Amino acid sequence: MLDTVSINQLHTFVAVCEEMSFTGAARRLRRAQSAVSHAISALETALGLELFQRDARKAELTAAGRGLLPDARAVIARMEEMKNRAKSMSTEGVPSLSIAVDTYFPRGRLIDCLRALERESPTAAISLRMVTMQGGEALVLAGSCSLAVTVSDVPEIKKGAIERHWLCEAEMVTVCAPTHPLANIERPISREQFGQHVQLVVTDNQPGAEKTQMGVAGERQWLVNDLGAKRDLLISGLSWGHMPANLVAEDLAVGRLVELRRRAWHLRPLVFVLSRMRGSELSPFEERAVQLLADRAVSDSSQYP
Repeated sequence: MLDTVSINQLHTFVAVCEEMSFTGAARRLRRAQSAVSHAISALETALGLELFQRDARKAELTAAGRGLLPDARAVIARMEEMKNRAKSMSTEGVPSLSIAVDTYFPRGRLIDCLRALERESPTAAISLRMVTMQGGEALVLAGSCSLAVTVSDVPEIKKGAIERHWLCEAEMVTVCAPTHPLANIERPISREQFGQHVQLVVTDNQPGAEKTQMGVAGERQWLVNDLGAKRDLLISGLSWGHMPANLVAEDLAVGRLVELRRRAWHLRPLVFVLSRMRGSELSPFEERAVQLLADRAVSDSSQYP
């Protein structure tokens, strides 16, 4: 019987409750009082409950009526929200964004961007891929994503097909666990000393990915394609590596990781660019996403590892 409950009946129920009378509800809804009474009776039949006291002068709710009133209001609110979204879709279309983001991109900024987009356009369809190195531009070339956030030093897969625009920079730090041998060296560490220990390097599954590694100190490398896994391995003390400063800030503060000083080893900033097919135009929603991603550029002190 619950399938027979209508939004009109719920509107009538709430109106009677707020007006505290059937007459007042009829006036408010601009309907005959008999129609209001019929709607309430039909609702009670569908629910199998009495919502109002039958012997009261005013429209006085029963215990069941008081319990169901918040639910009725919630259903009406959701219906109004649905109507507003449908209206927005019919007039403006459904905004969409398909984007691949390099795993080293500042995670907090990405989350803030997605939060703002969802708040401003609740009906938006967003497809997000987390990638490494050439993975983002590969998805753009394949047509799976319209945009990619890429590290500028990563070689282009197909020169001339992709255009890149500067987006922002991000700070990197060189770290290891306090139990790692490098943590006991108090002076700045040379590249040769780093090369004597295993370095964790993030790569991807693209053909030739190993050829695009940067910021490595030697031949002793372990390759991973997940930044979270890299962090866990660093904390375990098995190796050293470069990490986004914002991602390991808490680890450094509480001593799970320590920052290593480099000697005579200059690492350029980690620069992010926005990649898209050459000549393509951004929709207003995509332009807003780019604006949010580029907000508050951060300085960097390290290279893409």
